[in-house]
Amino acid sequence: MARVFVTGGSGFIGRALVRRLVGAGHSVGALVRSEAAAAKVSALGAEPVRGELTDPLTWQDALRGREVVFHLAAETDITADRDRHELVTVRGTRAAVDAARHAGVPRFVHCGSEAALLAGAPLVDVDETAPLRPDSPAAYSATKAAAEKIVLDADAPGFATVSIRPRFVWGPHSSLVDGLVAAAKAGRLAWIDGGRHTTDVTYVDNAVEGLVLGWQRGRPGQAYFVTDLHRVTLRAFLEAHFAIHGVDAAVPDMDAETAADQIPVPARWFLGQQCTLRTDKAVIDLGYRPVVDHATGLEAVRKAMAAARV
Repeated sequence: MARVFVTGGSGFIGRALVRRLVGAGHSVGALVRSEAAAAKVSALGAEPVRGELTDPLTWQDALRGREVVFHLAAETDITADRDRHELVTVRGTRAAVDAARHAGVPRFVHCGSEAALLAGAPLVDVDETAPLRPDSPAAYSATKAAAEKIVLDADAPGFATVSIRPRFVWGPHSSLVDGLVAAAKAGRLAWIDGGRHTTDVTYVDNAVEGLVLGWQRGRPGQAYFVTDLHRVTLRAFLEAHFAIHGVDAAVPDMDAETAADQIPVPARWFLGQQCTLRTDKAVIDLGYRPVVDHATGLEAVRKAMAAARV
């Protein structure tokens, strides 16, 4: 079994990844900043390593002898200011790459996002040839693009880098879905032009499957989209979650022109634009297939909510 390391291991995707790796018998170290984060990864069977993401000297020694670094740490709050995104997502990624190279880790897997391609236009059946957009007006998108470029540009003999890009990661206790549920309950959510555009989504265990396959089979220097291979309309998908969470407030409609004045990017793009991705490359190169289907994923969300109410 392998010795692996994870940044962002206490986050939503990170916890699922750590659980999968530990369950497969791997020895897992996870970077943490706080006692709360340490407790989360310890409970999953990983070894917490205290350090500051942007200061690799505080944790790079823990990478020696590791076979892979999974880099999931990033600023996920889209309302955070540009400096915060630059610090955590861009500087943090550069630090993680530098630490892994310095420690002699042979493989580096980055958790990317389709958001790195967003600059205002919808993504319609795009593949990995679509350009990264570090020039995006949205700080989250621009910095995710810059971070992925750092990772892929670092690919070199003896240091293989891969980026896995899940879209709209969901599942039990998803921070993204929970945030949308809270906004709907508070009357702070609106359907833009009805919210009936088509979108790809990725159940958390399917995102983890992509990350693990990226480690095992990904071609160096390449990026891969992974999704549920089950496209949905955003409104129907979220209304299914709202029903599970007991949201009884009606979500109003808003036209695109009004939304442009009231909803900042990238939230406006997320709520009002189609986002469909081609996964041929992951299917062919990685042998990717979803490990959890859509109905099973929704049932897992229902069970988690029922358990939380007990």
